[in-house]
Amino acid sequence: MLEAHNLTVHRSGHRVLHSVDLTLAPGEVTALVGPNGAGKSTLLAALAGDLPAASGEVRIAGRPAGAWSPRELARYRAVLPQDTALSFPFAVAEIVRMGRAPWARTPAAAEDDEAVAAAMAATEVTAFASRPFTALSGGERARVALARVLAQRTPLVLLDEPTAALDLRHQELVLRVCRERAAAGDAVVVVLHDLGLAGAYADRVAVLRAGRIVADGPPSDVFEPALLSRVYGQPVDVVDLPGAAGPLVVPRRPRRNPAT
Repeated sequence: MLEAHNLTVHRSGHRVLHSVDLTLAPGEVTALVGPNGAGKSTLLAALAGDLPAASGEVRIAGRPAGAWSPRELARYRAVLPQDTALSFPFAVAEIVRMGRAPWARTPAAAEDDEAVAAAMAATEVTAFASRPFTALSGGERARVALARVLAQRTPLVLLDEPTAALDLRHQELVLRVCRERAAAGDAVVVVLHDLGLAGAYADRVAVLRAGRIVADGPPSDVFEPALLSRVYGQPVDVVDLPGAAGPLVVPRRPRRNPAT
Protein backbone atom coordinates (compact mmCIF):
# COMPACT_ATOMS: atom_id res chain seq x y z
CA MET A 1 0.00 0.00 0.00
CA LEU A 2 2.86 2.41 0.79
CA GLU A 3 6.60 2.03 0.22
CA ALA A 4 9.67 4.17 0.79
CA HIS A 5 12.85 3.07 -0.95
CA ASN A 6 16.23 4.59 -0.11
CA LEU A 7 14.37 7.78 0.83
CA THR A 8 16.40 10.90 1.56
CA VAL A 9 14.64 14.20 2.33
CA HIS A 10 16.09 17.70 2.81
CA ARG A 11 14.44 20.57 4.66
CA SER A 12 15.80 24.11 4.58
CA GLY A 13 18.99 22.80 3.02
CA HIS A 14 19.58 20.18 5.71
CA ARG A 15 19.33 16.45 5.23
CA VAL A 16 16.64 15.21 7.63
CA LEU A 17 16.05 11.64 6.41
CA HIS A 18 18.86 9.34 5.31
CA SER A 19 18.24 6.34 3.02
CA VAL A 20 15.02 5.20 4.69
CA ASP A 21 13.31 1.97 3.61
CA LEU A 22 9.82 1.22 4.88
CA THR A 23 6.92 -0.84 3.57
CA LEU A 24 3.39 -0.58 4.96
CA ALA A 25 0.67 -3.15 4.47
CA PRO A 26 -3.12 -3.02 4.73
CA GLY A 27 -4.51 -4.13 8.06
CA GLU A 28 -1.58 -2.86 10.14
CA VAL A 29 -0.96 -0.04 12.57
CA THR A 30 2.64 1.15 12.21
CA ALA A 31 4.02 3.49 14.87
CA LEU A 32 6.92 5.85 14.17
CA VAL A 33 8.80 6.53 17.40
CA GLY A 34 12.06 8.19 18.39
CA PRO A 35 13.43 11.23 20.17
CA ASN A 36 12.70 14.83 19.23
CA GLY A 37 14.34 15.73 15.92
CA ALA A 38 14.68 12.12 14.79
CA GLY A 39 12.72 12.79 11.57
CA LYS A 40 9.35 11.22 12.42
CA SER A 41 7.16 14.08 11.19
CA THR A 42 9.31 14.55 8.09
CA LEU A 43 8.98 10.86 7.26
CA LEU A 44 5.20 11.01 7.73
CA ALA A 45 4.95 14.04 5.42
CA ALA A 46 7.11 12.33 2.80
CA LEU A 47 5.03 9.15 3.00
CA ALA A 48 1.92 11.26 2.48
CA GLY A 49 3.39 12.72 -0.70
CA ASP A 50 3.57 16.20 0.82
CA LEU A 51 7.38 16.46 0.82
CA PRO A 52 9.54 15.69 -2.22
CA ALA A 53 12.42 13.25 -2.00
CA ALA A 54 15.96 14.48 -2.58
CA SER A 55 16.74 10.91 -3.62
CA GLY A 56 14.98 7.58 -3.50
CA GLU A 57 11.22 7.46 -3.80
CA VAL A 58 7.86 6.97 -2.15
CA ARG A 59 5.33 4.76 -3.92
CA ILE A 60 1.66 4.88 -2.97
CA ALA A 61 -0.35 1.88 -4.16
CA GLY A 62 2.51 1.09 -6.53
CA ARG A 63 2.64 4.56 -8.13
CA PRO A 64 5.29 7.21 -7.44
CA ALA A 65 3.91 9.78 -5.01
CA GLY A 66 4.61 12.57 -7.51
CA ALA A 67 2.39 10.90 -10.12
CA TRP A 68 -0.75 11.45 -8.04
CA SER A 69 -2.86 14.56 -8.43
CA PRO A 70 -3.87 16.36 -5.21
CA ARG A 71 -7.47 15.16 -5.59
CA GLU A 72 -6.37 11.57 -6.17
CA LEU A 73 -4.19 11.71 -3.08
CA ALA A 74 -7.02 13.16 -1.00
CA ARG A 75 -9.22 10.20 -1.97
CA TYR A 76 -6.55 7.64 -1.08
CA ARG A 77 -4.84 8.98 2.01
CA ALA A 78 -5.87 11.24 4.88
CA VAL A 79 -3.31 13.17 6.93
CA LEU A 80 -3.53 14.61 10.43
CA PRO A 81 -0.75 17.20 10.97
CA GLN A 82 0.60 18.12 14.39
CA ASP A 83 -1.16 21.49 14.45
CA THR A 84 -4.63 22.40 13.25
CA ALA A 85 -5.02 26.18 13.30
CA LEU A 86 -8.23 27.90 12.23
CA SER A 87 -8.90 31.61 12.68
CA PHE A 88 -12.56 31.44 11.61
CA PRO A 89 -15.18 30.15 14.08
CA PHE A 90 -16.51 27.27 11.99
CA ALA A 91 -18.80 24.91 13.87
CA VAL A 92 -17.41 21.51 14.81
CA ALA A 93 -19.74 19.71 12.41
CA GLU A 94 -18.61 21.97 9.57
CA ILE A 95 -14.95 21.19 10.31
CA VAL A 96 -15.60 17.45 10.23
CA ARG A 97 -17.59 17.78 6.99
CA MET A 98 -14.52 19.36 5.36
CA GLY A 99 -13.07 15.85 5.31
CA ARG A 100 -15.69 14.93 2.71
CA ALA A 101 -14.53 17.61 0.22
CA PRO A 102 -12.49 15.17 -1.96
CA TRP A 103 -15.69 13.21 -2.67
CA ALA A 104 -17.78 16.16 -3.88
CA ARG A 105 -19.67 15.45 -7.13
CA THR A 106 -18.91 11.71 -6.92
CA PRO A 107 -21.22 8.82 -5.98
CA ALA A 108 -19.44 8.68 -2.60
CA ALA A 109 -20.94 12.06 -1.70
CA ALA A 110 -24.12 10.19 -0.82
CA GLU A 111 -22.24 8.92 2.25
CA ASP A 112 -21.39 12.40 3.55
CA ASP A 113 -23.94 12.63 6.36
CA GLU A 114 -23.32 9.11 7.59
CA ALA A 115 -19.53 9.49 7.40
CA VAL A 116 -19.58 12.74 9.36
CA ALA A 117 -21.91 11.35 12.03
CA ALA A 118 -19.85 8.18 12.42
CA ALA A 119 -16.55 10.07 12.67
CA MET A 120 -17.94 12.44 15.31
CA ALA A 121 -19.32 9.54 17.33
CA ALA A 122 -16.02 7.64 17.15
CA THR A 123 -14.09 10.62 18.51
CA GLU A 124 -16.77 11.64 21.04
CA VAL A 125 -17.35 15.14 19.68
CA THR A 126 -21.04 14.82 18.76
CA ALA A 127 -22.15 16.60 21.93
CA PHE A 128 -20.56 19.87 20.82
CA ALA A 129 -21.24 19.63 17.08
CA SER A 130 -22.64 23.17 16.92
CA ARG A 131 -19.92 24.85 18.98
CA PRO A 132 -17.32 27.00 17.19
CA PHE A 133 -13.96 25.30 16.78
CA THR A 134 -12.19 28.34 18.21
CA ALA A 135 -14.07 27.93 21.53
CA LEU A 136 -12.80 24.40 22.16
CA SER A 137 -10.00 23.25 24.43
CA GLY A 138 -6.80 21.89 22.91
CA GLY A 139 -7.84 18.30 23.49
CA GLU A 140 -11.29 18.87 21.99
CA ARG A 141 -9.74 20.49 18.92
CA ALA A 142 -7.44 17.49 18.50
CA ARG A 143 -10.40 15.11 18.51
CA VAL A 144 -12.32 17.24 16.01
CA ALA A 145 -9.29 17.28 13.71
CA LEU A 146 -9.12 13.49 13.94
CA ALA A 147 -12.83 13.23 13.17
CA ARG A 148 -12.24 15.22 9.97
CA VAL A 149 -9.58 12.70 8.94
CA LEU A 150 -11.84 9.74 9.72
CA ALA A 151 -14.73 11.28 7.75
CA GLN A 152 -12.48 11.35 4.68
CA ARG A 153 -12.70 7.54 4.57
CA THR A 154 -9.45 6.69 2.84
CA PRO A 155 -7.65 3.34 2.93
CA LEU A 156 -4.43 5.00 4.13
CA VAL A 157 -4.40 7.12 7.31
CA LEU A 158 -1.35 9.07 8.52
CA LEU A 159 -1.50 10.70 11.96
CA ASP A 160 1.17 12.96 13.45
CA GLU A 161 1.10 12.86 17.27
CA PRO A 162 -2.69 12.49 17.52
CA THR A 163 -2.53 11.89 21.30
CA ALA A 164 -0.29 14.83 22.25
CA ALA A 165 -3.04 17.08 23.67
CA LEU A 166 -5.29 14.33 25.03
CA ASP A 167 -6.06 12.98 28.48
CA LEU A 168 -5.56 9.31 29.33
CA ARG A 169 -9.05 8.21 28.32
CA HIS A 170 -8.94 9.89 24.94
CA GLN A 171 -5.41 8.72 24.19
CA GLU A 172 -6.72 5.18 24.51
CA LEU A 173 -9.78 6.03 22.42
CA VAL A 174 -7.66 7.36 19.55
CA LEU A 175 -5.48 4.27 19.44
CA ARG A 176 -8.54 2.00 19.60
CA VAL A 177 -9.88 3.87 16.57
CA CYS A 178 -6.56 3.22 14.81
CA ARG A 179 -6.87 -0.48 15.56
CA GLU A 180 -10.46 -0.52 14.28
CA ARG A 181 -9.38 1.10 11.02
CA ALA A 182 -6.63 -1.48 10.60
CA ALA A 183 -9.04 -4.32 11.39
CA ALA A 184 -11.24 -3.01 8.57
CA GLY A 185 -8.29 -3.35 6.17
CA ASP A 186 -6.80 0.14 6.20
CA ALA A 187 -3.12 0.96 6.71
CA VAL A 188 -2.52 3.34 9.61
CA VAL A 189 0.73 5.18 10.31
CA VAL A 190 0.95 7.09 13.58
CA VAL A 191 3.73 9.19 15.10
CA LEU A 192 3.84 8.58 18.86
CA HIS A 193 5.97 9.71 21.76
CA ASP A 194 4.28 7.40 24.24
CA LEU A 195 6.06 4.06 23.91
CA GLY A 196 3.41 2.42 26.07
CA LEU A 197 0.72 3.25 23.53
CA ALA A 198 2.96 2.08 20.69
CA GLY A 199 3.64 -1.19 22.48
CA ALA A 200 -0.02 -1.81 23.22
CA TYR A 201 -1.62 -0.88 19.90
CA ALA A 202 0.93 -1.02 17.05
CA ASP A 203 1.52 -4.11 14.95
CA ARG A 204 4.90 -2.70 13.95
CA VAL A 205 7.17 -0.04 15.34
CA ALA A 206 9.82 1.83 13.35
CA VAL A 207 12.38 3.47 15.63
CA LEU A 208 14.06 6.56 14.17
CA ARG A 209 17.27 8.18 15.27
CA ALA A 210 19.01 11.06 13.47
CA GLY A 211 16.99 10.54 10.30
CA ARG A 212 17.49 6.79 10.01
CA ILE A 213 15.37 3.78 10.92
CA VAL A 214 17.45 1.83 13.41
CA ALA A 215 14.86 -0.86 14.17
CA ASP A 216 11.62 -2.03 12.56
CA GLY A 217 9.37 -4.85 13.69
CA PRO A 218 6.81 -5.96 16.27
CA PRO A 219 7.04 -4.11 19.60
CA SER A 220 8.02 -7.33 21.37
CA ASP A 221 11.13 -7.51 19.16
CA VAL A 222 11.96 -3.81 18.83
CA PHE A 223 11.47 -2.71 22.44
CA GLU A 224 14.81 -3.90 23.75
CA PRO A 225 16.35 -2.02 26.70
CA ALA A 226 19.82 -1.50 25.23
CA LEU A 227 18.46 -0.21 21.91
CA LEU A 228 15.93 2.18 23.44
CA SER A 229 18.41 3.42 26.04
CA ARG A 230 20.88 4.24 23.28
CA VAL A 231 18.29 5.87 20.99
CA TYR A 232 16.75 8.08 23.68
CA GLY A 233 19.87 8.74 25.71
CA GLN A 234 17.93 7.62 28.77
CA PRO A 235 18.33 4.27 30.54
CA VAL A 236 15.10 2.26 30.41
CA ASP A 237 13.77 -1.13 31.36
CA VAL A 238 11.22 -3.08 29.34
CA VAL A 239 8.64 -4.93 31.40
CA ASP A 240 6.18 -7.61 30.28
CA LEU A 241 3.30 -7.69 32.73
CA PRO A 242 0.81 -10.58 32.74
CA GLY A 243 -2.33 -9.51 30.93
CA ALA A 244 -0.76 -6.35 29.47
CA ALA A 245 -1.49 -5.56 25.82
CA GLY A 246 2.20 -5.07 25.06
CA PRO A 247 5.62 -4.36 26.56
CA LEU A 248 5.95 -1.43 28.93
CA VAL A 249 8.96 0.88 28.71
CA VAL A 250 9.94 2.31 32.09
CA PRO A 251 12.65 4.98 32.54
CA ARG A 252 15.21 4.23 35.22
CA ARG A 253 14.97 6.91 37.88
CA PRO A 254 16.93 7.57 41.06
CA ARG A 255 15.20 6.40 44.20
CA ARG A 256 13.82 9.03 46.49
CA ASN A 257 15.26 9.20 49.96
CA PRO A 258 12.69 7.94 52.46
CA ALA A 259 11.19 10.58 54.73
CA THR A 260 12.86 10.80 58.10
